This record gives sequence, C-alpha cells and structure tokens, in this order.
Amino acid sequence: MSNSATAARRSAIYLLDQVLGEGRLLSECLAAGALDRLGPEDRARAQRLAVETLRGLERADRLLDNHLNRTPTLTVHNALRLGAVELCNGEAAHGVVNSMVEIVSRSRKHGRLKGLVNAVLRKVAAEGPEAWPKMRVPRLPEWLRDPLIAAWGADAVIGMEQAHFAGAPLDLTVKPRASAPSDETLPTGSVRIKDAGQVSTLPGYKAGDWWVQDAAAALPVRVLSPKPGEQVLDLCAAPGGKTMQLAAAGVDVTALDISEARMERVRENLARTGLTATVVVGDALEHQGQYDAILLDAPCSATGTIRRHPDLPFAKDGSEFGGLIDLQAQMLAHAWGLLKPGGRLVYCTCSLLPDEGEVQIEEALESHPDMVGDRLALNLPGVDDNWITEEGGLRLRPDYWADRGGMDGFYIACLSKSA
Repeated sequence: MSNSATAARRSAIYLLDQVLGEGRLLSECLAAGALDRLGPEDRARAQRLAVETLRGLERADRLLDNHLNRTPTLTVHNALRLGAVELCNGEAAHGVVNSMVEIVSRSRKHGRLKGLVNAVLRKVAAEGPEAWPKMRVPRLPEWLRDPLIAAWGADAVIGMEQAHFAGAPLDLTVKPRASAPSDETLPTGSVRIKDAGQVSTLPGYKAGDWWVQDAAAALPVRVLSPKPGEQVLDLCAAPGGKTMQLAAAGVDVTALDISEARMERVRENLARTGLTATVVVGDALEHQGQYDAILLDAPCSATGTIRRHPDLPFAKDGSEFGGLIDLQAQMLAHAWGLLKPGGRLVYCTCSLLPDEGEVQIEEALESHPDMVGDRLALNLPGVDDNWITEEGGLRLRPDYWADRGGMDGFYIACLSKSA
C-alpha cells in the first residue's frame, strides 16, 4: 500500500469533512492551504477523489446504508463514502480497504471503528461494482432541484443531473494565430479535450497560446464583439479568462475585481499569455469612468458550474442567493451609468436560476428607458435559436450538447444604450 495514496485519501476525507460538515466550498479549502503539504501529484489526486465522491455521494450512501445499523461520525462516514466510490470505479479492493482502515485506526477519536470500516468496505467491494451502474443518477438537493424544475421542467433537470454526474471535459480558448491540443473544435469556436491530465504539461501552456475556459464562459465576450481600440471595462474580472479574450481582441481593457488575491491570478494569466490589461483592485459599485463597452460577469449562485464543482449543492442551501440577486441589480444599474451613449453592455451570470438572469434583464429593461436588448448580437456560430429567450437573452444549460460533454449553465444578455 502506498503511503502517498493514503496521504491523498486522508486529505480527501478532510476536504469532504469541510464541505459536508462545515459548509465550505472546495475552492475555499484549497485557497486556505488544505492540500499544501502534499506534492503536486498527491494534491491533484486528493482533489479528484473528493470531487468524485461528492458526485457519487447519493449512490455511495445507498450502498453503505445496506451495511450500517446507524450512521457513524462524519469523518468515518466520509472514509466509507470515499472507499465505496473508489471500489465502484475500479480501484483494487485490497489497496482501498487497507488504506481506509489505516486512516481510521490512526485517529484517536475514530480508531475503535477500524473493524467496522474493514467489514463494510469488504461487503461493498463484493457487491458495489455490479450495483453501481444500475442505480439512478444522483439528484440535486430539493432546495435547488425544486426551483430548477419549476423553471425548466423535470426532463431538463434530469438531463442537467446527468451532465453533473458525468463531469466536465477541459475547454480552451486559443489566442489568435496560435494553436492548442484538441479532441474537438466546438461549434462556438472553443477547443475541447476529453482526458487532459495535468493542464500545465499540455503543449502551448507555457508559451501562453491558450487558457482554460468553459465553452459557455467564452461566449459573453463573443456576444460583446469588442472592436480594436475600444475602451472596455471587465467588471468582476477574476480569474481573467474574459479579460484575456478582450486583450487578445486588441481593445484597451480595464479589468476590475474586489479581491486582491484573485486579481493576482489575473496578472499571472496575463503574464503567461503575453497579453496586456489595466488591472484594478476595487469595488465595482464605486468604480468611475466612461467606457465604449462593458462586460459585467456578476457575482451569482454559480449553480451553472456544478458539473465542475459538485461541492456547491452540499456547501450551500440557497439562503444567500437573495442578497446576490440584489447585488446583481445594483451592479447592473451602476455599470449602466459607466457606459457611453451608443455603447453596449453584456450582462452574464453562471447561474441556472432565472432570477439571476432572465428576470434581472426584464426588470432592467423596464427601469432604463435608454436600454435596448440587442438580439442580433446573439447570432453567433454554434448558438441554437432555441437558446434565445423571450426577453432577448441567451440561456445556456448543462444538458445542452449532451453528446459532446455538455456546457456550463450561463445567462447572457447584450444591452445597447441609446445614442
């Protein structure tokens, strides 16, 4: 049994404890240094194991419930969940079971349960791999599932859940006149890789020829259609994918975000790609200036990114979404005041909730007499007419392109200001 594998599993269990016990997002844990003591390979493995366990949590719990008289403490439960997911996805039983027993036995608090862990995981190893593929696709929790069904219907939500469970391939945006490794060029122009491995080792990464960006996330800048020489404001810019798109288009881009740490990532990405932007750390509601075009990627529930971030439905309960919706409306109103007459603003959120997309734009159009929705801006290669909404926005969902590996959920609207 590898000490390295055991260390990665122990760290994955810690991440699960944080998400399922403390309501923390994996990104918060990683930013706080949860995996810093591991080497690069073990760090990647721990993160992958935590993500796979969260994706398959419903199935794992159903298997484990057959062999548990009562629910054990969270850490032991998460060790069993992780073990069950590994066993049902083809990992050798000997290594998984022994590793989990060792992890539990070394804990003062949980050591007495090592026999339980051994017995339960051996039963799962015998029965689980055959039962696993016959179980239903894991469902979203009711706090999120119910409003999504109300918005899009049960069949669409089942399709989204299938996309979430399948996970996401790697999408790249490529600089003009550069190239990137590719399994497929998508209809909207992004490049997709199905089994990428370590991103930083892919051809063209060090040269800055491309950056990672979901195909849906690459569309707002294409809708904005920046022109060389324009003054463009990228509000809430981190981690910088859209900033790099704008810079690569030859515009004079100001990238603004409230987080210094997140803006450091933008600077690093700009440096790697050899692109230039004015980077500003500040509050979007206090920023002043006049711009030809504005991209507002507003803070949101991020419910459109669950295929990449399966921790979100477990770490959140929707209670903070009302505050986000109010903030989006304030940001949109403030950004509108920064736009020159005759200019255009693209509003977008990586959300599946209409209150953060369609409803925001319906209310904004009613509130601003000089605001007009620009449907023509949505006529882009690869965009299906059925994705265009009644108020003139673009609704993207994870169940779209199911045969290609899906896409993130997004809402995008282009708004023109009267001259």
